[in-house]
Amino acid sequence: MSPANEAELAAMVADATDPLRIVGGGTRAIGAPAPGEVVSLAAMSGIELYEPGALTLLARAGTPLAEIEALLESEGQMLPFEPPHMGGLLGRDGTSTLGGVVATNAAGPRRLQAGACRDALIGVRFVDGSGTIVKNGGRVMKNVTGYDLVKLMAGSWGTLGVLSEVAFRVLPKLNGATLAVQSAGPSEAVDIMTKAMTSPFDVNGAGFVPGEAVYIRVEGLEASVAYRVGQLRDLIGGEIDVIDDPVASAKLWQRLRDVTDFAEGSAAVWRVSMKATDLLEQIEALEGAEYRLDWAGGLAWVRMVDGAAEADVVALHQALQAACLAKGGHATLMRARDAVLGQVPAFQPEAPGVARLSAGLRQKFDPRGVLNAGLMGA
Repeated sequence: MSPANEAELAAMVADATDPLRIVGGGTRAIGAPAPGEVVSLAAMSGIELYEPGALTLLARAGTPLAEIEALLESEGQMLPFEPPHMGGLLGRDGTSTLGGVVATNAAGPRRLQAGACRDALIGVRFVDGSGTIVKNGGRVMKNVTGYDLVKLMAGSWGTLGVLSEVAFRVLPKLNGATLAVQSAGPSEAVDIMTKAMTSPFDVNGAGFVPGEAVYIRVEGLEASVAYRVGQLRDLIGGEIDVIDDPVASAKLWQRLRDVTDFAEGSAAVWRVSMKATDLLEQIEALEGAEYRLDWAGGLAWVRMVDGAAEADVVALHQALQAACLAKGGHATLMRARDAVLGQVPAFQPEAPGVARLSAGLRQKFDPRGVLNAGLMGA
């Protein structure tokens, strides 16, 4: 099914007697596929409103992310949270959509400064599990009335409602430069990133590629960038190269954002997020896997070696999720073979209190359990 507009979408959901599998562009799907008939939002595409002077954008949920980015680029603007394109890593064909970005609460390296998708989201329209059209937020940044369903929908993976329209605040696009700092290992890398992030020099990207470098990014006006790069070189010390060409710097962070280093092959890949010092312990204990660090060490992308036994993949997955549950983090199995996905949950199991809250929300928004059933343990 492919509704052409919000009214058709609402009717499809209201008439559903069996589960529905909600799909945007299909590039961010993880875990075992949710059961049910596919509802594709690809036809619900188009930009409703764009006001560069007001820094606001409103579009239908099925609008391709690339179309949004091209429009913003033409006006020297950007989505602040730097949404990653996951199709390459996950081996998915299709076109990433704006609704998919919101549903997964996507965010790239700039999350350190700009926050995640939900922090730039100012309004949503969606259809809940009963087929009711719900609107929350607005088209302007100063809108704080009522319950904040805007942030609730971001990261709900289509289990609470089917997004039909989303509104964002946008920001001016600025030039950047990157410091490539040599590091002996993950512990030293985290120390370097911590030093940069706690400095007054407005760093908005910090990541580590083992065997390559720690990367520190600053953005802004040309003179400001040059000054901050110089100050960071003095602060951090050691062997440092500077990538001061804005295009080259942007390509580097696109590579880190989209995890293109791990795109080849079919080996299992995890996205692990927790406090940097706790994550460091997990990284240093890894065997039979490689990793990349982002968010100043608070996010790790972990890839199992090619050809690893199914039992070893399951064991590492269970160990990562157990460590995250104990320390307040999240480990999500982003990519794996079907045999593994059939044995373990891709999403981090929720703590008992959170699970009760989640179940209550699902009961309110989707009492019949027809939206992406089972995707997040619902």
